[in-house]
Amino acid sequence: MADLASLKMNPPVNRLRGTLPKIGIRPTIDGRRGGVRESLEGFTMALAEAAGELIKQNLRHSCGLAVEVVIADTCIGGVAEAAMCAAKFEREGVGVSLTVTPCWCYGSETMDMDPARPKAIWGFNGTDRPGAVYLAATLSGHAQKGLPCFGIYGRDVQDLGDASIPADVAEKILRFAKAGLALATMRGKSYLAMGGVSMGIAGSIVDQGFFESYLGMRVESVDMSEFTGRMMRNQFDQDEFQKALAWVKTNCPEGKDWNANPRTREEKDRDWVTSTKMALIARDLMVGNHRLAEMGFKEQAEGHNAIAGGFQGQRQWTDHNPNGDFMEAILCTSFDWNGIRQPFMVATENDSLNGASMLLGNLLTGTTQMFSDVRTHWSSKAIHRVTGAAEDPVLHLINSGPSPLDFTGESKDANGQYTIKAWWNLAPEDAAACLEATQWCASDLGYFPAGGWSTDFTTRGRIPLTMYRINLVKGLGPVLQIAEGHSVNLSAEVHRALDERTSPTWPTTWFAPRCDGHDGAFKDAYTVMAHWGANHGAISVGHIGADLITLASMLRIPVDMHNVPFEQVYRPAVWNRFGSGMDPVGSDFRACQTFGPLYG
Repeated sequence: MADLASLKMNPPVNRLRGTLPKIGIRPTIDGRRGGVRESLEGFTMALAEAAGELIKQNLRHSCGLAVEVVIADTCIGGVAEAAMCAAKFEREGVGVSLTVTPCWCYGSETMDMDPARPKAIWGFNGTDRPGAVYLAATLSGHAQKGLPCFGIYGRDVQDLGDASIPADVAEKILRFAKAGLALATMRGKSYLAMGGVSMGIAGSIVDQGFFESYLGMRVESVDMSEFTGRMMRNQFDQDEFQKALAWVKTNCPEGKDWNANPRTREEKDRDWVTSTKMALIARDLMVGNHRLAEMGFKEQAEGHNAIAGGFQGQRQWTDHNPNGDFMEAILCTSFDWNGIRQPFMVATENDSLNGASMLLGNLLTGTTQMFSDVRTHWSSKAIHRVTGAAEDPVLHLINSGPSPLDFTGESKDANGQYTIKAWWNLAPEDAAACLEATQWCASDLGYFPAGGWSTDFTTRGRIPLTMYRINLVKGLGPVLQIAEGHSVNLSAEVHRALDERTSPTWPTTWFAPRCDGHDGAFKDAYTVMAHWGANHGAISVGHIGADLITLASMLRIPVDMHNVPFEQVYRPAVWNRFGSGMDPVGSDFRACQTFGPLYG
């Protein structure tokens, strides 16, 4: 049984430099005085307050802190009040803008003109005043000025004075706000490349232009010798290291050693020491550590303000030192020796495109994200040939160690169903169950001749998952692909037979994408894999494809394949002008190309 006392919940904290973005709400109104404006002031502000409460009650930042909402001091009837609102939003650190109105307003005088701030308009569906007319007129103005804006309009007519928010309106407000917060949160933060290109993998050729122009981030780079240097000079918290190593010995049981000529017990113990130090150092490199300043290492204490990162590992590191699998696994997990806390996003092999993908999913959900090889398509025919069993086709998602322990799927929701939770909902019993379902196998010395450890578990089946990835194409730029589906339970015998044909020391997720049988990328599991753009994928709990599509449109990243129901696809209204009703995929590409990357 894992030590429950060590798995306390840590309070949410913003561990990065800079303030968290807020959501601003702009109540716009008919500017005509003498009875028109006055009759609408109270209801217009009531709509703004209702939208603010909806957001505050349903959303959190990925760090677990509450989302703050800022409402304009007055209703906005013209350009002067629009300027006053803009000044307040600037002072308050507003990163996302939602305009609400029940009536006609002066469109180009009241609209939000900030080019980098995600924006939406909720035009109240009522008959007393033409809120829909303002919505259409102002969305047209946004399109004409090249400022993409999301439109929100309820399906059913409401009575003037009814400030309740219909379910269809609430869904769009929350989807927009969630994606907008993700965009605003990553802006100005860093991706930390710990090392360079791993084994010629294109994703680890870190494209700084992509991060700067599309995500608003910067790229920081350190050589892997920084790990060696910090270990040589003891530039890490010595007390925390002793605490961490003791916790590891208690809570991280070793599994089977599959090597024909295993490393000695003394070598394995040294590997645990090195692996634990690497985890501390990687974390400190990403977000800093005030304890280092107290120890006299003021420069090292600063960190790189990294909201995501990646570790090269192979081969320049792993030919001579224990691998980074424990480091990556425990950092990506929602708990460690300090208790339950926000997971880090650390990509294997410094695949920065998968790291950027993981970051999007984490910001949208608050859950950790899994990094996997999209390794093998097992057809029913092939499974039967190898095992004699009848099984549906599956994709074998597997990775060389660093899958977060949350993806054992051992956490339980309120109904007792297995799942993967946002870190702030994780109970000590959940974390303990994930630890108990995980073994740590000595690394495959053919891959990692200097030793190390790999997580070994199998994800529980019947958990909804989304696999997704950003790819870069010369002349086109970034494109996103999405496949919703679920994890699969195979019998122990079938799992063992298939798993042992590859690398049984690594964690396995059997994944079945949702397919429709029609021609195209989602005809069956095989066509999904055949259309996948790289050897890696990011995996999130839940069906988050619609949220990813909304966020991608904000970032001007087109989506080249997805299996999200059409009615859930939500993009800026101007996408319709590019032919989305007749050619939704092509219109997305045309719109993203026309407007270009968000940050130039």
